[in-house]
Amino acid sequence: MPADTTNDIPQDGSAAAPSGRADVPAEAVAPLLRGIAVLRHLTDANDGTLSLSALEKATGLARSTVDRLTATLARMGYVRLDGRDVTLAPRLMELGNAYLAALRLPALLSARADALADELDESVSLAVGDRDGIRFIHQATRRRAMSLSFRIGDLLPAERTAPGPLFATQWSQAEWHHWRARRAADPRDLAFPAVPPAEHPTPHEDFEHRTAKAATDGWSLDDQLIEPGLVAVSVPVRDPRTGAPACVASVVSHTSRHTADDLRTTLLSRLREAVRSMEDDLRAAPPPRPGPPPAGLATWTGASKQELGRDFVESLARGLTVLTAFGEDRPELTLSEVAKATGLARATARRALITHEHAGLVRQSPDHAFTLTPRVLSLGFPPLSRTSLPQIAQPHLTALADRVHESTALAVLSDSGEEIQYTARASVSRVLSARITVGTRLPARTTSPGRVLLSLPETRSAGYALIDEELEAGLRSLAVPVHDREGRVVAAVNVAMHAARRTAAACVTDILPPLRETAAHIEADLHVAGRFRPVPLT
Repeated sequence: MPADTTNDIPQDGSAAAPSGRADVPAEAVAPLLRGIAVLRHLTDANDGTLSLSALEKATGLARSTVDRLTATLARMGYVRLDGRDVTLAPRLMELGNAYLAALRLPALLSARADALADELDESVSLAVGDRDGIRFIHQATRRRAMSLSFRIGDLLPAERTAPGPLFATQWSQAEWHHWRARRAADPRDLAFPAVPPAEHPTPHEDFEHRTAKAATDGWSLDDQLIEPGLVAVSVPVRDPRTGAPACVASVVSHTSRHTADDLRTTLLSRLREAVRSMEDDLRAAPPPRPGPPPAGLATWTGASKQELGRDFVESLARGLTVLTAFGEDRPELTLSEVAKATGLARATARRALITHEHAGLVRQSPDHAFTLTPRVLSLGFPPLSRTSLPQIAQPHLTALADRVHESTALAVLSDSGEEIQYTARASVSRVLSARITVGTRLPARTTSPGRVLLSLPETRSAGYALIDEELEAGLRSLAVPVHDREGRVVAAVNVAMHAARRTAAACVTDILPPLRETAAHIEADLHVAGRFRPVPLT
């Protein structure tokens, strides 16, 4: 589980408070708390996957309850059920996207961070404070044999990072007390899965001194506090309205390239220049453009409940949809505004917000407006933020292959533009079938995916490409494009079969509709996954 267990959901997923406390609000929605617990356990698991029995053990819930919760999350598209395994699905990222959109910082500052990373040839990150930790909201990493493994949404203990002291300069006495209590309860940082356990925890005074120094200097260093070899220098990006750190920008390197002191003497000045530009961007940022809020959510959950019966936990689905009511033009919402945006009854929205506030996912301001917290990123975002297009496409290809009983594949165009490369595939059990392995390259102009990716006029007009025994005698192949968020064709999905099984006309009649439907599903996941980070195509 992430840190901050004093205000977190119970380890066993029940309605009781953690650590034996009994401070769960009476109006909290127990199934929503349990669903959040399931998502957090999946987030902390390897590759976002756990078996149903492992979830049962981790949450302390009855197997029937776990089955109902995961069935509901699968219906929402937030997890994928594969036999006895439960895996996080890309659509879950819409919850973290809601927080990042409402925050606006990634949209306003990520281009500056990426440009600095390119200029310095070093990794650059943006992080926000999350109580006594820091959480990444953007990563511009370099591809090297020794490279960073941190992901967007990862939570790190403040005292083991360069940004931590800069955020701690704003801590209240209560927050300092919470930090000391957390360290006493977990001296090795075992509650922070994104970092290795602390072998030799530093005394409290060390971080207190670093915080005081950061307050004076306006920057901070991490000299191998996370693990040997990792160094970083950080500068706060200040909110033009309050002067407090809105986020912290860091340059991260390895001791084989820079020592901590070398980062300070050679790169700190350039980092400060970039931060000044970021602060200028924040001052000059226009107000967000109004956009339509989510619609029909209450109607959808009601219809799902009617269709699935007791296997659909409506209170969990409705509670999670409350988080999607927030966005770029809706960073703060009153209870009435949440109810209106979601279509939920005011009492239902109120109980969901009370539950999310207890779980640390929302906070309420003195004027009774609600905002999302960085902790929303703990719901699946870290493992999903590294998802590639082949990983997104694979379950959809498998479903298509099972549906049409033919082999399916995903392909992208090579850098030369002369070849396609297959990056994912799903096959069926046939004596005679198209057997093209992942990684295979073929001439683009003689394949259906290639003609889609080359956007030839005939293909662009029809919206698909059909190859009829041109690449190989007896082989027919039909392909359609996959578009990114900007509408660019970035990949193609195809179905390949022996010509004896279907005529060319039958391919268009029978195969094209489910093929297009599959491409649409892949695009929907790609658009969610790629909203705040580039999705690798291979």
